[in-house]
Amino acid sequence: MKFALLGLGAPLLTACATISPAAPATGGGTCSNDGLQQFVGQPATADLGARVLSTSGAKTLQWVAAGMMVTMDFRADRVRVYLDEQNRVQRLSCG
Repeated sequence: MKFALLGLGAPLLTACATISPAAPATGGGTCSNDGLQQFVGQPATADLGARVLSTSGAKTLQWVAAGMMVTMDFRADRVRVYLDEQNRVQRLSCG
């Protein structure tokens, strides 16, 4: 039985190895913190998320709930919206 399972591992590893990482975004989509403070204190909604994306120029928005852990990686095309326990914007930051 062990040998049958080992035989499946090679094709699966090969499939994973052929996936190339996404190319970095070029031009546009770079987040800017300018004007983001106007959203502090507002409740988190889809409309607010759209306005944050538009104001920041970012391509990606990440909601961060109170107490939620996030990675330390930097992405120039991402804006993070940190929420408090009442689901209101506590702070925003690019990266």
